[in-house]
Amino acid sequence: MLSEMQPFTAFMNVENTRSYIDDLYSSDPERCLSSIICIKNSVIGSNRQKESVIAQGIVPRLIQLLKDDNVKTNVRIEAAVTLGSLAKGTEDHIELLLKSGIIQMLLDLLDEEDPKLVDACLCCLRTLSQQDSSSLNKYSLKRLKKLLSFAGPKESTQRQACIATILGAACKSVTEQNNLCQVGAPAVLASLLAVKCSAVRIPVLTCLAAMCYNNPSVASEIANTEYKDTKVPFHLSTLICRYRQIEMQLEAARCLTNLYRSGALCASDSIITYRTLPCLVRLCQVENLEQHRAAAAETLAYLTEVDIDLQKIASISNQLVSALVDLLNCQSVSARQAAFRTFASLGANDEDIRKRIIDTKCLMEKVMEGLEDQNKEINLAAVRCLHSLSRSVQQLRTTFQDHSVWRPLMTIILGSPSTELLTAASSALCNLLLEFSPAKEPMVQQGVVNLLAKLTSKPEPSLRLNGVWALMNLAFQAEQRVKSQILNSLGTDQIFRLLADPDTRVLMKTLGLLRNLVSPRPHTDTMMALHGVQIMQGVVLVLEGPHAPEIKEQALCILVLSTLCLFDPYLLIRNIKMSSGAELILSSCRGRSEQC
Repeated sequence: MLSEMQPFTAFMNVENTRSYIDDLYSSDPERCLSSIICIKNSVIGSNRQKESVIAQGIVPRLIQLLKDDNVKTNVRIEAAVTLGSLAKGTEDHIELLLKSGIIQMLLDLLDEEDPKLVDACLCCLRTLSQQDSSSLNKYSLKRLKKLLSFAGPKESTQRQACIATILGAACKSVTEQNNLCQVGAPAVLASLLAVKCSAVRIPVLTCLAAMCYNNPSVASEIANTEYKDTKVPFHLSTLICRYRQIEMQLEAARCLTNLYRSGALCASDSIITYRTLPCLVRLCQVENLEQHRAAAAETLAYLTEVDIDLQKIASISNQLVSALVDLLNCQSVSARQAAFRTFASLGANDEDIRKRIIDTKCLMEKVMEGLEDQNKEINLAAVRCLHSLSRSVQQLRTTFQDHSVWRPLMTIILGSPSTELLTAASSALCNLLLEFSPAKEPMVQQGVVNLLAKLTSKPEPSLRLNGVWALMNLAFQAEQRVKSQILNSLGTDQIFRLLADPDTRVLMKTLGLLRNLVSPRPHTDTMMALHGVQIMQGVVLVLEGPHAPEIKEQALCILVLSTLCLFDPYLLIRNIKMSSGAELILSSCRGRSEQC
């Protein structure tokens, strides 16, 4: 027996011998087959061995053997299995395989008659589809129909699982979702939900969740698809019971969540309120594995993000807040990220929920740690959590001031963050600059005005909006020096650019900024004396432009306020006549600040 194992042992050090590699090119089918099997056994579970044999150029030879219908079937099968094993290697290994055109070749081979060869190709295709995160729209409608034909009720569970996994990975765009719906995937997948095999059901659930994510038309089609007179949502609701496999519960809950968020189910639907939400809350508890808790929290964050009733129910369910704080103590990025996201969703609308979250022991310390974390994904999740909690007036005056949350926030903004992170951080900054926030003055001293003025020049509309919004909040009931600093930092040219911004939200907030700059009355004369010409030019620009009535109303408010000072001659020069209705408008022209 030892002598029989020697060849395999010798091959384990591929760098020292090429004998088995050489046999791969032999015209003798048996020697070639033996070589492939030896290579296959050596690379299983070893990226080092994969790297070694790939470096010796075996991939083109394996592909050649696989697609050659003159080669013995068992050789082709082993070649497919070996390629599938290589596809489980590093990103470089996968990229090499994908560039070789292997996916299209495997799809072509699905027309072969030998079922074992087809199975080997499907398994290889499944592995590649799970690893390939870049390609979009790689399957034509004809290919999709062919793949679905292998998922019928008479097919093996292995084939059904392969197809569900392959199709689930082919849902990265709206076009792919629509194409799958067009070829009848909802009906086929619905039938597979009845298969008594977790290896089939779980990838089917993953595929359905991917299909209906943020796609109302596909979600509606799935929700109305029936199998044995029962619609898909009811089938899904039976798969989130606590006695089911946890992975199955998670995927079924995610699918139901996506159906709801895409409009196919209502938040008040009992399947969402009394089945899906409790399932996710239960899976967030400390007795579950960290990876399962993280996945449940991530889905729960998405489920509760927009509906205040779901937020209220979740916040008082089964000690969820404490379980999420415990999740923040975990080491994995996904766990902490999911916990922060769930807190952000729960605290989005209700003051009592925000207070309950903030009053939880060590929560604010964890938020501060998240803001200062080296991982940008953690930064983003913590900032979004802070943004949600910063909508609390009471906490702005107390807890946030005690922890000086503005310091790490400004550090993030000054540290060349991504657009997504900068948008989230500047949104939180808007709330920290509300008139009752004690953080306003120290932030002004640290240069927040110049920072925000730079944001208003960004090409991204969301950043321009947040920049001018924060300045509007800062200007509300601010001292004269702060208002002058804002105008000087922006400059006349930038104010005109903002007043001509194609995004009406930016224009409205710019008018709000100007309104706050020229009010209240004690500041009107001074501001108009210093900057009146620029302000009035901008207002007239808006009044003469093709804008909506609500925009011109804001401009008219500023105009009315300005007439209280000595700039009436300018109005006469521009031939603008103030109507008697101006007095009525004046009552609504008081400055204001707004939460973001």
